[in-house]
This record gives sequence, structure tokens and C-alpha cells, in this order.
Amino acid sequence: MNYNTSMLTPRTFTIFSLVLLGLSATWIVLTRPAPGVLENPSLTLARPGFQAPDFELQTLTGESVSLSSLRGKPVILNLWASWCPPCQAEMPSFQHVYEDYHERGVVILAVNLTLQDREEDARQFVLKNHLSFPVLLDSGGNVERLYSTRALPTTYFISADGIIRERVIGGPIAEALLRAQVERLLHEAP
Repeated sequence: MNYNTSMLTPRTFTIFSLVLLGLSATWIVLTRPAPGVLENPSLTLARPGFQAPDFELQTLTGESVSLSSLRGKPVILNLWASWCPPCQAEMPSFQHVYEDYHERGVVILAVNLTLQDREEDARQFVLKNHLSFPVLLDSGGNVERLYSTRALPTTYFISADGIIRERVIGGPIAEALLRAQVERLLHEAP
């Protein structure tokens, strides 16, 4: 009998494939990052279940506010622009919720995407609507990039431990939904 040893038999090929598949699966399992940890820290995942990316911005009055400094408090983070009709429509609801819940520790941060807006227009909007919660200016577009903002308004509900619990893209958000989310955040707060 004459055997050609350079050819793989179907059985040898199957065994070889299964061993290779097993080694590949083992490699994937052993080298994956822990849940919530990113290999590349420049990548962010601003979505429910993940730590809210930290930032520091100036308010309209020149104060510096960082998201991490608010740890221990539930935060509603609203990304908006003064020219945006749904943003305009939902701001009174944010003001009502702020008036009713800020004494219980709830923080509302309205981040104006100033690269898409004008600071003066944001100021006029805040004055006209008597907004008393902090309005931050994202003049460099850092928060817009960190949170991969694709539509306005976009609102994040962040728990006291800094985890994004809910993200609402678009609007206007109904006041009842805002209140329900705030109650949920307060209920889980330590």
C-alpha cells in the first residue's frame, strides 16, 4: 500500500479543527477584560449599566463642576442646545422636578452643547425660563464626545454610585417620566 502522508484525512482535519477551536475559545476567555473595564481607557460607554464618564465644566456663572464631585447623589444629566425645540419644551419639566427634589439631594446638570449653540443664546434661554439648576457650558465639545451625543436632547439618569441607570435619546421628556426616574434613583440610593 502506498500512503500519501502530505494529505490530511477528514478525521485528522476534524480533530485538528476542534483543537484549534478549543484553544481559540480558551484564549478569548482568559484575555477578556473584566466586566465594566475597558482595554482602552480613551473609549467610553455612556450607556446604562456603565460608569458615567467623568467631566469638569464651567457653569454660566464661572463655577467649576465635575460629575465625580457629585458622587453620593443621584444626577440627571441633560445634554441640550437653546435652538432645539424638544429641549425648549422639556426644560420647564426639569425646573419643576428640580424644585421638588433638590432638597432630597437630586442634582440636575444641564450641559449646553456650546459648540452647536452660542453661549449668549444659552444665557438668554436660562434667564427667560427662570432655570435655577446648574447649566454647564461644553464649549470644547468634550462632554458631547465623551457621551457620543448624536441627538438632542439626550438625558442620562445616573445613580448615587455613578452608574448610568437609564438613557433617553430625544424628547421632550414628560414630567411624569422624569419624576418616575428620580423616584427610582432615590429608592436605590444608600
